[in-house]
Formats: sequence, C-alpha cells, structure tokens
Amino acid sequence: MVSSLPHPTTSAGRDGLAALLARPEKAVVALDFDGTLAEIVPDPEQARAHPGAVPALSALAPRIASVAVVTGRPAGVAVRYGGFAGVPGLEHLVVLGHYGAERWDAVTGTVQASAVHPGVASVRAELPGFLDGVGAWPGTWIEEKGRAVAVHTRRSTDPQAAFEALRAPLADLAARHGLVLEPGRMVLELRPPGMDKGVALADYVREVGAGSVLYAGDDLGDLPAFAAVEKLRSDGVPGLLVCSGSTEVAELTDRADLSVAGPQGVVRFLTALADAVRAPA
Repeated sequence: MVSSLPHPTTSAGRDGLAALLARPEKAVVALDFDGTLAEIVPDPEQARAHPGAVPALSALAPRIASVAVVTGRPAGVAVRYGGFAGVPGLEHLVVLGHYGAERWDAVTGTVQASAVHPGVASVRAELPGFLDGVGAWPGTWIEEKGRAVAVHTRRSTDPQAAFEALRAPLADLAARHGLVLEPGRMVLELRPPGMDKGVALADYVREVGAGSVLYAGDDLGDLPAFAAVEKLRSDGVPGLLVCSGSTEVAELTDRADLSVAGPQGVVRFLTALADAVRAPA
C-alpha cells in the first residue's frame, strides 16, 4: 500500500479499502460534490471543483469500475461546475443529480431525467410570501434547484438562529405539498420523498455489480449514502466511508471510517488512491 494513503480507523473501513485495492476493477468510487469535491461558498452558483479534483479523478477512474458523483444539484450544473465533460480518463464518469432523479453519462454527454414532482412548483410559488410571513431574517435567500427548492441561511446575520427558526415552518410547508424537508449545512431543502443519495447510490452499485464501494461526503444529506454503504456491507459488499471533514456535521464524522480535511483532503486521498491502485502488487 502506498505510504501516503491514509488508514481507516475502523475494521470495516480497512476491509473496504483492502477489497478496493485487491480488485480495483470491481470498485465504485462515489462522491458528493459541494463540500467534498468543491469548497462550500456563500453563493452556491460560485462553487467550483477543487483544482486538483479532475486530475485526481482522471488518474483514478480508468483503473476502477466506475466513478459516480452523487449530488443534490441538477446533473448538468454539477458537470459544468465540476469541469467533468470531455476530460480524458473520465469517459465513463456518471453524475447522479437531484439525488438520482437525473443522470449524466460522460459516454453520451446527455442528461436523462424523470418527471418533476408537482409539489415543487407549488412550493416555489408560495415560498417567498411564506418566508415573509414567518419573520424577517436578513440575508436568507431561496435557491431554485429545478426539482427542489432550498432556503439558505448562511448569509443571514445569525445563520444558526435563522436555520432553527425556519426548520419547523418549512417542514410543515413541505408536508402540505407532498414534499419532505432535508436540512444541511445552513440550508433547508424542500424536495420530493424518496429522493436521497442512499437510494441513488444503492441502485447504481447494483447496476454496476460492484465488488466494493467507497463513498465520500460532508453533510447531513450524505447520511443516507452512508447508511446504504453500511447496508451493502451487511450484504457482503465491502465499503469505505470517508468524511470530508467539517466541524458542522459531527454525525458524519462519527460514522466515517476515515476523515480528511475538506475538498483538499479528498483530492489528496484520491490522488494517493490512484497511485495505490496502479502500483505493482
């Protein structure tokens, strides 16, 4: 094993990494985008993949079964912000956008998508007036995500207070329109039920017939993917859980087999992993 490759702190994680290194051609490496491949920034439209992310992935991808980016963003947006299209080595990259409701395949360069839940349009129309009615939180703003709508509090004068004050009212609003509320890092997303990274990841791992899986994430929305990897382990598919470290989401750190220092740490890990899978046995 290459010396720069970090060691998981759990036995399950060590088994997962060992399985990946033993048979990389059967491994799926799946990654969240924001906070994992890209730094969290005040304006999500300004998020871009870490400069080292694409080189690391293009070195790793040809040596494993598949790389999948699993994100709440629209698939096409993640492709643009990630700079994934047309990159040598990433010919078979898959982006599972909107928690799997959209899929972009590098091999075709096209996005496939399911129908949009009607509750999203209803919430989109009601949300501005609704927020005015539950109290003024300067700096709070709405992000249109196509198949979901998100309320961000990071720019507010008191981000955590705004987050806590809006959480219950927004959960009620979501429920009235047949949606669910998904909390994240200073963001509250209203989206259709059954859309989560765990479902998307588990379906994709089954599709590929993976012999091992690695998942890296940073936020509460990544917990379903962590749970999916834990379920796969119980079914005999070794897995490694990586936390793109954040003091904001202790739940993820506590369940991870390995924690790294944000997107920069993820890039270092992926680079070391690429070196490890191409090193002589």
